[in-house]
Amino acid sequence: MSISNLSELFEHTLQDVYFAENHINKNLPTMIEKSSSTALKSLFKDHHAETKTQIERLKKVFEVIGKKPSGEECPAIEGIVKEAEELIEEIDDKETLDAALIAAAQAVEHYEITRYGTLLTWAKLLGHDDAISLLRDNMEEEKSADAKLSRLAEDKLNKKAA
Repeated sequence: MSISNLSELFEHTLQDVYFAENHINKNLPTMIEKSSSTALKSLFKDHHAETKTQIERLKKVFEVIGKKPSGEECPAIEGIVKEAEELIEEIDDKETLDAALIAAAQAVEHYEITRYGTLLTWAKLLGHDDAISLLRDNMEEEKSADAKLSRLAEDKLNKKAA
């Protein structure tokens, strides 16, 4: 896809994050299964449900801009997930694995936060007023998930791994 203006870049980035959310949705069950902490499992389960809602919001954003929902392969999210998969295979200690799972999940959250922040800014500039609250809701959920992961890591799981 050749990108010649901000509107096309917005669409491309929207496709990127749509792909990313669907990829994450597909891979979260493995993270749930591999975590040994009940609190971490619960957090991942909650975020899995949020991810499904976020995908539905993204479909509405596509509708707002008059496009069919579609994903654009996202090498960044694929790399983050691949790295997590490799760590899962390399770590035997369950406490260390939980710490690694949190770190991997936070890498995903940070990626998503940057994408949603960018899309939100561009939506405002492009006059996609009906997309703004949808993108903001997704971004706020990602920020909340990141904060919950940080608290769990700092208050409990990193200490257990140490």
